[in-house]
Order: sequence, then C-alpha cells, then structure tokens
Amino acid sequence: MVANIVTVEDLDAFADQLLTKISKLLVQEQNNPQGKWLKSHEVRRLLRISTGTLQQLRLNGKLPYTKIGGILFYQAEDIQKLLNDHKTINGYPVEQEPEPSVPAVAFRTRRARTPKTA
Repeated sequence: MVANIVTVEDLDAFADQLLTKISKLLVQEQNNPQGKWLKSHEVRRLLRISTGTLQQLRLNGKLPYTKIGGILFYQAEDIQKLLNDHKTINGYPVEQEPEPSVPAVAFRTRRARTPKTA
C-alpha cells in the first residue's frame, strides 16, 4: 500500500481551486435570480414597503409565499411578476391604451314645463 503525503502547498492549491469554483457558482447564481428565494426582510427592503404592506400582499393573494418553520420565503420571479402586473404609464395600466381625453361636462336635462291651469 502506497501512502501519499499531503503537504501544506497541496492544501493551499486545493483551497484555491475550491474558492475559484465557489466564486463561479456564486456569480452564476447572482446572474440567474429565477430560482432565488428571498426572506421577508429582503422583500421589504427590495420593494421599500412596511411589514404590514407585505402582509396585505400575502393576504390578498397578490404575492405567493412558502412558509417553512415559521420563516416566509418569496420567489424572485413572483416579485418581478407583481411589479410587472402593476406597471403604469400616466396612471394607466401598460396593457391598456389610455382613452382620448374628453372633458367631463355635466348636462342637465330639463323637464318640459306644463302650462299652469287657472
């Protein structure tokens, strides 16, 4: 049986290789947020909303979530969908074209007067 002796240089080389691979994986994960899960505090910071607003989004069914052991997780793609669904231009949803501006004029109809009988 042949024994291989591991030197400090071997360990340093292995550590460098391992760190390089981990760095590449982290960069890939950051470039691909599609499978990324966020905790509540991350979602609140990202959207700049309060705890109560996030709770209302959950209760109204506008933002799906997963609860594991008391911790709420949200998918990044669901947050992106929420933002896209509420996108507006000049107060109108992006999917709909704004109607031409027609001035609101109040018309009052008059009833025909009936002549007074003497």
